[in-house]
Amino acid sequence: MAETDATPPDAPDRDTPDAAAAEPAARAARAAAPGGATPATPPTDAPDAPAENPVEGPVVSLPELSLVLLVGVSGSGKSTFARRHFAPTQVISSDFCRGLVSDDETDQSATADAFDVLHHIVGVRLRRGLLTVVDATNVQHEARRRLLDLARNHDVLADAIVLDVPEGVAAARNAGRPDRDFGRHVIARQRRDLRRSLPRMDREGFRRVHVLRGVEQIDAARVVFERAWTDRRDLTGPFDIIGDVHGCRAELEALLTRLGWRIDRDEHGRPYGASHPEGRIAVFVGDLVDRGPDTPGVLRLVMGMVEAGTALCVCGNHEQKLARALAGRKVTISHGLRESLDQLAACPPEFTEAARRFLDGLISHYRLDGGRLVVAHAGLKEEYHGRASARVRSFALYGDTTGETDEYGLPVRRPWAEEYRGRAMVVYGHTPTLRPEWVNNTICVDTGCVFGGSLTALRYPERELVSVPAERVWFEPVRPLAAPAVRREPGTLDIRDVQGTRHVETRFGVTVKVREENAAAALEIMSRFAVDPRWLVYLPPTMAPAETSALEHYLEHPAEALAEYAAAGVAEVVCEEKHMGSRAVVVLARDAAVAESRFGVADATGMVYTRTGRPFFDDPALTEELVGRLRARVAEAGLWQELDTGWLVLDCELLPWSAKAGELIREQYAAVGAAALAALPEALAALDAAAGRGLDVGGLRDRTRRRLENAARFRDAYARYCGPVSGLDGIGLAPFQILAAEGRVLAVERPHSWHLETLARLATGDGLIIPTRHVYVALADEASRRAATGWWEELTDAGGEGMVVKPLAPPTGRVQPGVKVRGREYLRIIYGPDYTEPEQMRELRHRALGKKRSMALREYALGLEALTRLVEGEPLWRVHEPVFAVLALESEPVDPRL
Repeated sequence: MAETDATPPDAPDRDTPDAAAAEPAARAARAAAPGGATPATPPTDAPDAPAENPVEGPVVSLPELSLVLLVGVSGSGKSTFARRHFAPTQVISSDFCRGLVSDDETDQSATADAFDVLHHIVGVRLRRGLLTVVDATNVQHEARRRLLDLARNHDVLADAIVLDVPEGVAAARNAGRPDRDFGRHVIARQRRDLRRSLPRMDREGFRRVHVLRGVEQIDAARVVFERAWTDRRDLTGPFDIIGDVHGCRAELEALLTRLGWRIDRDEHGRPYGASHPEGRIAVFVGDLVDRGPDTPGVLRLVMGMVEAGTALCVCGNHEQKLARALAGRKVTISHGLRESLDQLAACPPEFTEAARRFLDGLISHYRLDGGRLVVAHAGLKEEYHGRASARVRSFALYGDTTGETDEYGLPVRRPWAEEYRGRAMVVYGHTPTLRPEWVNNTICVDTGCVFGGSLTALRYPERELVSVPAERVWFEPVRPLAAPAVRREPGTLDIRDVQGTRHVETRFGVTVKVREENAAAALEIMSRFAVDPRWLVYLPPTMAPAETSALEHYLEHPAEALAEYAAAGVAEVVCEEKHMGSRAVVVLARDAAVAESRFGVADATGMVYTRTGRPFFDDPALTEELVGRLRARVAEAGLWQELDTGWLVLDCELLPWSAKAGELIREQYAAVGAAALAALPEALAALDAAAGRGLDVGGLRDRTRRRLENAARFRDAYARYCGPVSGLDGIGLAPFQILAAEGRVLAVERPHSWHLETLARLATGDGLIIPTRHVYVALADEASRRAATGWWEELTDAGGEGMVVKPLAPPTGRVQPGVKVRGREYLRIIYGPDYTEPEQMRELRHRALGKKRSMALREYALGLEALTRLVEGEPLWRVHEPVFAVLALESEPVDPRL
């Protein structure tokens, strides 16, 4: 553990613009800027004087994530102001909530229940990180206090916008509204409450109180939104994240040099900045100061880098304490603070003052790279990412302390990282160990340099650790450095990762709920039947069928699929032959070294598994033989070099269907076909004999004859997809998409035309690799659509299953990634031999597709999320999480025939 004061002081929030304890110079500059807090003075009852010149509109500046209270008497224009400046979903109105609970927005007897609903909605929105505006009078302290408590509980800042209009204006507006039949005395009472509130509102806990006086100023106001200082999601790196330096300037210079940085020096040889030729950005996790031999030298270097824009730095607990000491506040001189104060006392006063301002302006944490990376001194649990409060800052500086101390007098901290399940990688310091260890997508890079250990940096996104040893023990630790506690390896799974009801967040516009009962079903399959989870990096999504055809004799037809994509704004689609086999995912490593280094597998170089994660072949030798032959094809086609990768993940179909579904065919399909073809001829013969004796059995005989014909078609349909297989003889693999390679999710980077043309190069005519036939369709061209329909008819008339229609470019939003259009005869396998009979066809036309389509979109997003996590080098449990969710969704009750 880092040696810090046992009890952290209250840590003011400094992580959003205009926080009360922000760095003084910046605070002063902001106070002079438009939109600063308007002094809270009592309202005036004087009518608005006509302006000789137009009123220059004030700027109301709000945090992007905040709670905004509109404050004003009835008739002050709060609802109009809200409609003008905020989205309808962002505004929660007390009148609206009153209507929700009583069907009458003016029913004052429902006010208590209405505000219970309002507070609940506000709490949910703040928990979900959404800007929320409360449209109520809010003129009384108690009403504001309850809302401010909600903001504090969710670590969100609160602003108030006061609309101060003359009483006469408000009364006139209410008189013109039939739903406002209360007397003027109500407005007078509300105005008295507002007059009493205004002088003290800025002390209630608001970040800012914006007072807009008069109708013209209210109408001219402009609302702008401020990004939190912690929000640097626009910075994508690459980053070098450097652990606790603690005044060890020489080691810092050595580490930067090893990382490829060029250090700038003044005429005395002192470093004052650094830059990287590849444009990398350094991120310091805090605790630059105290204990070590040269705190001023470290500060001079890091301050120069931050000023030049080549570095970021978060606040550590030692920075906070040193800043307080330099500001003349009473602090305990311990834990190396004396060394810093003595060293700074020997520096010019202007440098010390600059250092104080720098330290005082440091913030608690940064969110980087689209939110995929969070850096905080002592770490940060997920619900605090991007939030702003004293509680968040305290956690970031001191960790999750219990308030107790251990036998060394150091704070006891809860192991928050062991419970962390967030999407963002969290990199932190504060607690020195001999070596960094990954724990649930978090890593501590404080390796105790000042205590004689080493100074460590994490290269991001490479996930590479670089260290330099300390020159000596600069400060004797109270407790000796020790190896980190035994924790699970990055490749080890934990049942707690998938148990219970969970929400899996994806970066593709979908957060997927996995129900507890579905998770239990998936856990059963995973634990008993699935392949080694290190290979299980992706499961393919289910595919929705086309909308039910309007044509009399068809359940599915290309016209509906093509029309669906045209209506969604898709310009061009590809129609791919649907191979009647079994879905297969192939993970392929170029050699054993890549398999071990990238996937952690030492006894295999690839895997072939089904869409439920089971090994395709019972014999591992057969799997390795297929992997080896496929690897050779990839090498012959030059794809390893072309894609600059040592591994590939392929989406394929493995043929024939009987290779995997032989038992299913025998027990389900062949049994039905054999029984029908044995019994129906006898029944037809008996009916023919009965008709010969003059009995009226014509209708029954015709139905039996049709059933016999349907049974023969049913047998022919499944028989087409059966074939003899011995080892790999008779096996064919039809790859149709390269899902991912090193550093790239090709499933979303390249159009389907590239995938199909690239994979066709693997086919050499020996039958092992089967190209996927396809046609391109310009949806605006009717002739092109007719040609695609004709091609589908040729495929299905020849006994083919049908085709899959996909947007040529990767889809976005709620557009289906693919729609299957199956042939009329093939659907006998799915719906039974007699499905084409009119009464059955009428029933099937009412099949519900909504749940299947929703599942297809969710599983598609989960699959892409798994591939993205794999490519970004995240731990196995993070990759496995969306894979597991796909399998869990498959246990949802959806008609399997769809």
